[in-house]
Amino acid sequence: MRGTAPGPRSRAFGRRAARVLVGGVDSPVRSFRAVGGAPVFFDRGAGADLIDVDGRRYLDLVGSWGANVLGHAPPAVVAAVRRTAGRGLSFGAPSPLEHALGERIRRAAPRLELLRFVSSGTEAVMSAVRVARGFTGRPKVLKFAGGYHGHSDGLLARAGSGVATHALPDSAGVPRSVVRETVVVPYNDRARLEAAFERHGGALAAVVVEPVAGNMGLVPPAPGFLPAIGRLARRHGALVIADEVITGFRLRRGTVHESLGLSADLVTLGKIVGGGLPVGVYGGRRDVMETVAPLGPVYQAGTLAGHPLAMAAGIATLDALTPAVYRRLERTGDALARALVETAERARVAPVTVPRRGSMLGLFFADGPIRTLAAAERTDRRRYARFFHAVLDRGVYLPPSPLETAFASAAMGPRDVRRAEAAFEAGFDAVRRGTA
Repeated sequence: MRGTAPGPRSRAFGRRAARVLVGGVDSPVRSFRAVGGAPVFFDRGAGADLIDVDGRRYLDLVGSWGANVLGHAPPAVVAAVRRTAGRGLSFGAPSPLEHALGERIRRAAPRLELLRFVSSGTEAVMSAVRVARGFTGRPKVLKFAGGYHGHSDGLLARAGSGVATHALPDSAGVPRSVVRETVVVPYNDRARLEAAFERHGGALAAVVVEPVAGNMGLVPPAPGFLPAIGRLARRHGALVIADEVITGFRLRRGTVHESLGLSADLVTLGKIVGGGLPVGVYGGRRDVMETVAPLGPVYQAGTLAGHPLAMAAGIATLDALTPAVYRRLERTGDALARALVETAERARVAPVTVPRRGSMLGLFFADGPIRTLAAAERTDRRRYARFFHAVLDRGVYLPPSPLETAFASAAMGPRDVRRAEAAFEAGFDAVRRGTA
């Protein structure tokens, strides 16, 4: 299941990295363990493309896992970062850039009445959970199987046995005592959700949910599922945390949960609002956020929070996200999804399911729709690995995991879609022949 990529320089860098970095990478999915082979090392990005250390060019459908909505090195963002860097890299003190970006976010998402910047999506969700517990005085949090909310201990949990049970650790090093306060139920399963509230409702501080799940492949919410979360949470006195680290400013300007029928008390953002630099945001109802220090008793702090370069990049990115850009993202996402479906049909490869929401795409080698983590895990991941390597060899970089989401960028145009379609054709041909 291995193609000809990466080239010799990438392989050499991989050997060198393995001597100093854990597994040769700084995030597990980059290791290619899910698809086999060795990872590609990249030297630079330009527009819709990545260029590796061997000089090979790839159409990028990962986009720094959704952060690069404008593509690579957009001139206005690069100029803003350069200008800001010349004034100093970090102050550890307030700067006007922080509230300038905060004001832009709040104009686009008015329900974030107060917000705070942190340095990652993981930190944003971890902090929102702490705030929910502090505000409600309750210990437990409900999450959904397959929803990834960062690697904080309490959220690295998987479902236990039985219906709506306490969770089990999903990583070594996470004590059972920590995830004992996490309840895990299947995404899109209203009956299990209701059972969980009946059993644990009085102890639940919050429900944390991705409005569109993006870390078990792309799994959209079933009709009525998100509104049911809000109704149950209000009935039992729990808060709702909408994790929009991926979807925020990706599917539309601002947040998307309201348009899908979810009423949230707290919201987390990341990725796009930092313009490709490390950032996280949590915010929401004023009365809830006023429990955060220095106004209240919930402590959270960060040396590099509100980092000037991330703030400048975020401002430049949000200023560039016009209605025309979102129309282009929608067209490109639709064209890429159709190209996947049509090339699979021409190659007579079935079953294939291609979920899409705006510029977010999934690919499952299974009949759809895929509604839960269990269904996603039953898809043919060996076929995805064959497809991935064949497409990579033809210059298209897809997520190196069958349970991740692909992203289009505003830098892509019709010519890029045609490039992708040609690579998809070769990928499905490799799947049909059982080769890479």
